[in-house]
Amino acid sequence: MAVTVVAHPLIKHKLTLMRKKDTSTASFRALLSEISMLLAYEALEGIKLREEEIETPLQKMMAPVVDGKKLVLVAILRAGWGIVDGMLKIVPNARVGHIGMYRDPKTLQPVEYFYKVPSDLSDRDVIVCDPMLATGHSAVAAVARVKKSNPASLRFVCLLGCPEGVATFEKAHPDVPVFTAAIDERLNDHGYILPGLGDAGDRLFGTK
Repeated sequence: MAVTVVAHPLIKHKLTLMRKKDTSTASFRALLSEISMLLAYEALEGIKLREEEIETPLQKMMAPVVDGKKLVLVAILRAGWGIVDGMLKIVPNARVGHIGMYRDPKTLQPVEYFYKVPSDLSDRDVIVCDPMLATGHSAVAAVARVKKSNPASLRFVCLLGCPEGVATFEKAHPDVPVFTAAIDERLNDHGYILPGLGDAGDRLFGTK
């Protein structure tokens, strides 16, 4: 499995702002959207293009355009929507899927409660999105669920990872590349990334 840490200075700067505990919900949401757009630049490399006839001010030509119908962005709810929202600003015609999961506070294992993606993924590039690759269990379960539909290609995008989560994901899905803004030090006893930025969902939606 290839793990790509997109270490662009702008990403590092914006991630620092997100980490600050006094960053407002509105700012956190905007920063996640901005970082997601920058991550999309790397994660979308190699996606399908098609030729389309256009007319420049001087003449007609055949030109490459992104085939948005062949791209599916899948959000692991709820926080994954923050990444998908940013990526849609880059590829607004992409299809969107949702996987609803929550982490059991005692076992730290994912529990699925919702699944809805485009019906046919066999010729589509799929990117599964979730801000945190912490224990890795939710990401592993979500990607396994999508794999059942045999997508043309599959990638995972997150804001933060940690060694434990990366190792868990790599063991389960060595064929799926991961794109992230940073890999932090470790997990704490409650399954949160350290130093991290807290609960991404709560900070994104202002629920805590």
